[in-house]
Amino acid sequence: MPVNIHALLSAKIHQALVAAGAPLHCNAQVRQSAKTQFGDYQVNGIMAIAKQLGIPSRQLAKKVVDLLNLKGIARKVDIAGPGFINIFLDLQWLADHLLEAIFSPRLGVATVAPRTIVVDYSAPNVAKEMHVGHVRSTIIGDASVRTLSFLGHRVIRANHVGDWGTQFGMLIAYLEKIRTGSKEKIQLSNLEDFYRAAKQHYDKDPVFAEHARSYVVKLQGGDDYCCRMWRKLVDITMAQNQKTYNQLNVTLTCADVMGESLYKDMLPGIVADLKAKGLAVESEGAIVVFLDEFKNKEGKPMGVVIQKKDGAYLYTTTDIACAKYRYETLKADRILYYVDSRQHQHLMQAWAIVRKAGYIPESVPLEHHMFGMILGKDGKPFKTRVGDAVKLADLLNEALERARRLIASKNPDMDAAELEKLAQVVSIGAVKYADLSKNRTTDYIFDWDNMLNLEGNTAPYMQYAYTRVVSVLKRSGQSEQQLTGVITLEVEQEIQLAVCLLQLEEAITTVARDGTPHVLCTYLYDLAVLFSDFYEHCPILNADSETQYQSRLQLALLTARTLKQGLNLLGIEMVERM
Repeated sequence: MPVNIHALLSAKIHQALVAAGAPLHCNAQVRQSAKTQFGDYQVNGIMAIAKQLGIPSRQLAKKVVDLLNLKGIARKVDIAGPGFINIFLDLQWLADHLLEAIFSPRLGVATVAPRTIVVDYSAPNVAKEMHVGHVRSTIIGDASVRTLSFLGHRVIRANHVGDWGTQFGMLIAYLEKIRTGSKEKIQLSNLEDFYRAAKQHYDKDPVFAEHARSYVVKLQGGDDYCCRMWRKLVDITMAQNQKTYNQLNVTLTCADVMGESLYKDMLPGIVADLKAKGLAVESEGAIVVFLDEFKNKEGKPMGVVIQKKDGAYLYTTTDIACAKYRYETLKADRILYYVDSRQHQHLMQAWAIVRKAGYIPESVPLEHHMFGMILGKDGKPFKTRVGDAVKLADLLNEALERARRLIASKNPDMDAAELEKLAQVVSIGAVKYADLSKNRTTDYIFDWDNMLNLEGNTAPYMQYAYTRVVSVLKRSGQSEQQLTGVITLEVEQEIQLAVCLLQLEEAITTVARDGTPHVLCTYLYDLAVLFSDFYEHCPILNADSETQYQSRLQLALLTARTLKQGLNLLGIEMVERM
């Protein structure tokens, strides 16, 4: 049976606490121990619960330990300080579960009762190249999708593309102008220039501007020509974006595009429904929802405009429709948004309206998994020297060139084709891991030197650690089928590695719950470091006995498979040689 050690111990401790007189909803605070002298797991919540009960904390701790049934699971349980409970796991119990993990295609990680989860991520705009500001949403969201899918959930990827709005009249008018006035063609690489030129014409040429506004009306009315031109712009953009997704090893496809245009026909009905329910009222010609939860500068309920007096709808209206669609049409049980922190209030207002209107019940979570900004070494938003956002294609090309130089310097005789493949894998892994290994809620400094470093918590270090383990397995000359299926844990380095190997499910469960891939990065880095220590102190190929040799070889095998599976969940490829 797969085992989640944290969940197992938490349940056992909670049972003992309640038997000892603690409240039913008490929090035992079971944690992995930071230091080996404090066991493998530690219970930290005894002091707070004892205070609630009005008894000495060590007295409660002793009572809990006396009532605790960890027979066959723990080899020792002791009490430290004012009432910390330290748990040392039983070595045979560890060995048995390690063997289950080794012979399991899922490495001992259980599947869950599946839920339908919609994950909103990436969200580029039409007629604009993806830039560095799209990186975090795209790769953090994709890691979340991969993890949730691995656990067995039905995951719906939603790429909320900015493909609707007044700017499309301007773009269609300019597309018509360059088609009829010159030989110029739209190339996939010059979308940004195309957009800027269209905006320039719109700002400076009143005739063009009027023409553009007329196209907005025609587009929204379903005019055939405007709709064909609009579709062309969307297709040009998404074709380029798909190349970027493929290069980034991101699982998004054209089938996952759910642009703002998908909800346009819902907007009139939503405004009418909110008015009918008394939630929306007319104010100065516009349709507004006043929210008591949000106050304006005068301390009055904030008004959220859902339709302007000229009849136009806003992003808030679209996001209300979007959430409603995801619940009613996609049948979502949980909805996650990987959108940057600056959009938090906007989303909270849209969702407040969604809840008040009864479009989504409280039982279905709407979660904003916000993230910070990418900063340069100067602590300012990461931009080019002229102050423009760094294009994602340029960033990935530079990463590739830097990885190519690094690998060539370490392997001057490497075949050109192998060098190129390795450079691709290392460069993309470096860019992604540098982001994923940081807590998504904080800003982080973009640093080329650090992300391509072969030491420390970086993708190249993790990829190198994997090749090192694979090398040991190859030199053994044994296949997985030849392993004996016996594990013995005798020295401290073996025990620490064993415990860490069985904590994969805990890391994955946390990522799935909180959308925090840095937790998995930290786990994998710790595992790589522990294996390095194990490799240094515990001879594998020159072990003292056949039993020890087989046991350590199996620990190495499970380490390699765990590193590979974990990095795969982050969207990072592995190589057999570096």
